[in-house]
Amino acid sequence: MRLLIMGPPGAGKGTQAVGLAKLLGGAHISTGDIFRANVSQQTELGQAAQRYMDAGEYVPDEITNAMVKDRLAQEDARDAFILDGYPRTVDQVSTLDGILESLGTKLDGVIELVVDPEELIQRLLKRAETSGRADDTEEVIRHRQEVYTNETSPLIEIYGGRGLLIEVDGMGDADEVGRRIVDALPR
Repeated sequence: MRLLIMGPPGAGKGTQAVGLAKLLGGAHISTGDIFRANVSQQTELGQAAQRYMDAGEYVPDEITNAMVKDRLAQEDARDAFILDGYPRTVDQVSTLDGILESLGTKLDGVIELVVDPEELIQRLLKRAETSGRADDTEEVIRHRQEVYTNETSPLIEIYGGRGLLIEVDGMGDADEVGRRIVDALPR
């Protein structure tokens, strides 16, 4: 099964994606992990990405797209994967469509974790406290939530229009949410 998981910061995407990938016997493909791996291995793409990151700039889509394409072509992603953090824009949706088509595959579903915005803020403030992330202030967290809503609402519309969207209540503990996801998956 080939899935994409979406949700605002703090919704639990990473936690759920890791567990779901294990359950399905597939790859958890996180753009953050891909960036870190390419940079640490000093790949050509990693070196290009590092130049932008060092300058405090966003890594251009061409580099991100190339890294995702390379990762999706790897053996562990052939039969099952969970994409986490990509695509984030309408342009990346089109690129992902092309990548999957070139690999002879397609998405089976798009999981959207739905969580109350105030709950998300409390989760992230608590995480900031326990992890010592002083930059995660309430103002920064609220801004990231707004950015997510503005950038990804068109993606929700696109995948909903394709009949791929699977809305899952992301409130509650991780095990409970995980059970809801599994129950909602296409058979």
